[in-house]
Amino acid sequence: MGQGLENVRKIYLEGIAGGDARRAVEQYTGHRYTQHSTGVPDGAEGFLAFFEPFLERNPEREISVVRLFEDGPWVFCSAYQSLNGGDAKWVTTDMFYCGSDGLILEHWDTIAAYVEVTDTKSGNDMVGGPSTVDETADTATTKALVLEYTKQVLQEGDATKLDHFVAADLIERGAVIGAGREGLADWIGSDDFGSYEFLFNLIGQGDFAMTFGKRHVRGKDVAVFDIYRVSGGQIVEHWMNEEEIGPRENWGNSGKF
Repeated sequence: MGQGLENVRKIYLEGIAGGDARRAVEQYTGHRYTQHSTGVPDGAEGFLAFFEPFLERNPEREISVVRLFEDGPWVFCSAYQSLNGGDAKWVTTDMFYCGSDGLILEHWDTIAAYVEVTDTKSGNDMVGGPSTVDETADTATTKALVLEYTKQVLQEGDATKLDHFVAADLIERGAVIGAGREGLADWIGSDDFGSYEFLFNLIGQGDFAMTFGKRHVRGKDVAVFDIYRVSGGQIVEHWMNEEEIGPRENWGNSGKF
């Protein structure tokens, strides 16, 4: 387990869940902290300008890190947040770039409302499923499969190739996508999918891989994290968290990417 991964865990659990934002950002970030969460300015002071009022507004914070894995200097983290006794529930997906000392230097994210399992299209919980990486699985193989799937199916919008990459009994956890490979095919062919315009990054560890990219949906740009679990040469489980990218004039930094 790398120091970067541990620092990401700690900035979440100590700084946000634990409420000690100043100590966490000063201890776990490096000589710069470049921010891509568009409502948050760059730097440690930008982090505090956002999170200190957040902590005051939300004195009750149930925050759990659901999935966490690393790929060299890159760390992926997904968390579930229930605030003020469940008045607000969120799913956050975050990507971090860390320096050689493990200190966090850059951050990207998407934040979406948690959809109760009774309301997901597949009937599956959007944060459920395995959380532990199978480190016996070959990371390079996992990443190569996900890359080709992203290129040949998502970017080309060609659901006819799904059977090459995705198990028929896929466990689908994207809240707006139906169950199984058939549900995924229906979604890719719909206006709700739009077009997958570019892939920004792909990282993986063991049987897990994550992509961060941009879709264009009904005239709007959407930043999207897709998380995949691979087994037996196919994608067997899929999570998705997406966020509409707001107008440039509302950004507090250089933007989502």
